[in-house]
Amino acid sequence: MHTGKDSETLFVGWDVGGWNCDNNANSRDALVILDRGRNVLGRPWRGNLRAAINEADSTQAWVRALLECCGVPPTNDLPPVVLAIDTPLGFSQAFQQLVTGGAAAGAIHQSATNPYLFRYTEQFLFRHGLRPLSPVKDMIGSQATKGMHVLARFAPATKTAGVWHGGSALTAFEAYPSACKPSPLVHKLLEDYRGAPVQDTRDPLHAWDMAGFEFGIDHEDKRDALLCALVAWLFHCEPDTLSHPDVHAPVDEGWIFAPRDALTPPEGDNT
Repeated sequence: MHTGKDSETLFVGWDVGGWNCDNNANSRDALVILDRGRNVLGRPWRGNLRAAINEADSTQAWVRALLECCGVPPTNDLPPVVLAIDTPLGFSQAFQQLVTGGAAAGAIHQSATNPYLFRYTEQFLFRHGLRPLSPVKDMIGSQATKGMHVLARFAPATKTAGVWHGGSALTAFEAYPSACKPSPLVHKLLEDYRGAPVQDTRDPLHAWDMAGFEFGIDHEDKRDALLCALVAWLFHCEPDTLSHPDVHAPVDEGWIFAPRDALTPPEGDNT
């Protein structure tokens, strides 16, 4: 049984839009908030968080802004929040070194192993059957800097790779909804938010269909925010279901916490 602050923890998923996504019909910021029972609190929200980011003057103010966007009544005693963010929250060490006038990397070969384009965590996902995006080549630099800006302002402390803290009020890390596509566990969790179960469960992408979602999940951005919120819940409540950084993961590059059951063995690994 969980009591006290742990039982009050809220799980927020943030699908990140660009800095000036106000008029982007396809991609904006989206938020979903879950409680420990995985109930959707308030209403999923979609818009641009830029003003809220600019106006917040503390971690607590930022957390309040997230709750207010979704219509969750704020309280004087804010519960702890676990925030899963769908955008790269770092650049590779090789890229950082290159743009600050340091030494060049070695020979460049395949895209998936290009140390300027992909971080350690993304190369890990490539080896395990997934195809993550690059903040350098896939036009998501606006979203990446937006997420990193929020961390620098409201959750600047990090002790382990890929996890940032704003005191006891906020824990933040990177999630990647597309990495949930092959995950039977996440698909099972998603069924709680659909009006009826999908009949053809042989299709590994059935949970990606927008049809049937309830609780205000009426856009793909909100669905991705819901997926992030579920990963935040897993991170806190069932951490062994997610892949965690190994000892070689650079702390300043971040880490994508993906469901373990979405990963395939590396090529040549028959274990």
